[in-house]
Amino acid sequence: MVDLLESQGHVVHYQPKITRAEILAKIGDYQGLIIRSKTPMDRELLESGRQLQFIGRAGAGLDQIDLDYLAKRGIKLFHAAKGNRDAVAEHAIGGLLALFNQLVKADAEVRKGIWDREGNRGHELKGKVVGIFGYGNMGSAFAKRLRGFGVKVLAYDKFKRDFASNQVEEVLWERVKAEADILSIHVPLTAETRNFFTFSELSSFRKPIWLINTARGEVISFKTLNQALDAGVLRGAVLDVLENEKFQNFTPRQKSEFEILARRTNVIFTPHVAGWTFESYEKINRVLVKQIKSAFPQ
Repeated sequence: MVDLLESQGHVVHYQPKITRAEILAKIGDYQGLIIRSKTPMDRELLESGRQLQFIGRAGAGLDQIDLDYLAKRGIKLFHAAKGNRDAVAEHAIGGLLALFNQLVKADAEVRKGIWDREGNRGHELKGKVVGIFGYGNMGSAFAKRLRGFGVKVLAYDKFKRDFASNQVEEVLWERVKAEADILSIHVPLTAETRNFFTFSELSSFRKPIWLINTARGEVISFKTLNQALDAGVLRGAVLDVLENEKFQNFTPRQKSEFEILARRTNVIFTPHVAGWTFESYEKINRVLVKQIKSAFPQ
């Protein structure tokens, strides 16, 4: 991205390891800021950016940005909402297949000289009902990747209508809970979605389900995951995101619950990389540079 921006005449300072204190000290010198992952753009930081004209979010999630304050100040916001949808969709499919076929467990055992065929018997995706919670860029891309697997796809989105197709049924949330074998979460983090998946909510599914979360970890806690897995409400989980992704900042409760979760062979973890491929990196960069160029031509 640095080369692309510099080719448009912008002066760019690339500081991937900058701390919050350093941002506070320096942000007043910049007209634009490009952030990744969970760099919080709260009011304290934004008020220090006296010259800020735009913020570019290299990704899709905007939950760490004070959107109301940006609007009040007239600071433009650019983000690559579609840049990593293919990566997220493929990662979700990969995690689901790995979970169904016990690939992580089987690989670890064979490396130790354990040849246990029966203990690693898998499940087939064909014939299953897949529920999608949130049918935006990520949810719809995931649905497309399910074509050819012989599954029934039910999608629920509180804010979107008339998106049904030959491959996807648009349904109410209650219908998803009544029929789903698998649930894939694709919603942003908001006040409404934070801790939405309580033990009570998961228990209201008619059947035990497999869960995929490539969205935001804060929609379901470690404690809830453990409760649901212990109770058989969840059959397994693919988790690319966690309620707290900074291990050194775990509370005692989070540490204890995560340690239990980490011992489970029916849970697969990845470190928030579903949307982070070599290809998505290039797509996101191109999209952001195009938006900046359009708004601020040199």
